[in-house]
Amino acid sequence: MNLVALGVCLSMIIADGGNDRIIRFRMGDTRGQVIARGHGERKKLDQLNSPSDVLVVQNSNSLIICDRQNRRVLRCYFHNNQRYLYISNDNKLGGQHGTLVTGGHGQGSSINQLNESIYLFVDQHQNLYILDNETHCVMKWNKDAKEEIIVAGGHDKGNTLRQLSHPEEFFVDTLGNIYVADSLNHRVMRWSKRTIEDTVVVGGNGKRKEANQFNLSTKLSLSHKKYKKDPMSKKH
Repeated sequence: MNLVALGVCLSMIIADGGNDRIIRFRMGDTRGQVIARGHGERKKLDQLNSPSDVLVVQNSNSLIICDRQNRRVLRCYFHNNQRYLYISNDNKLGGQHGTLVTGGHGQGSSINQLNESIYLFVDQHQNLYILDNETHCVMKWNKDAKEEIIVAGGHDKGNTLRQLSHPEEFFVDTLGNIYVADSLNHRVMRWSKRTIEDTVVVGGNGKRKEANQFNLSTKLSLSHKKYKKDPMSKKH
């Protein structure tokens, strides 16, 4: 099981990556309903391959699915199960049931490619952000844009203030600041449109168990306070 999203009517939407499907559990359900199925590990629009994240877009009654091993993002509408290709890097896809927005240049680290995209975020302006773990960056597609831009990282793997190392999760606040769990650098970074370099928010002091240190920072959530999950260090 991968990511869980809270949908309308208090439904849980789960990206079941190992079974190549998306499942919905309504309140009180003991058995889930498959709402997007893989139909085998292939690349047609009705197929998924290890989905790693899912978002609920309530104003359009749709899901945005990060189809990880197919290196693409799909939009699936609840009312008719119609899928549209939101972003992909396979230029052989398309046809009457899909619309290719960008990509089509194979796996890689260039600005027009997807490599190992694992997390999604849509802000209040309906701009789409994608975290690419292997390219060590966060990319942004502005609404109706034809090309993405790199908004965090993207300067190869490293530990400088301009670099990330296998980031695992991120969040965008209402001011457009991007917070990234920079896993192998054991820190949380913040990128602002007003700055050229990222800022270390917490961590970045080595791989230990002290109060100012982390060990593989992987999860990040923002509310009025900041919380992180440190999967290796066990504090009592």
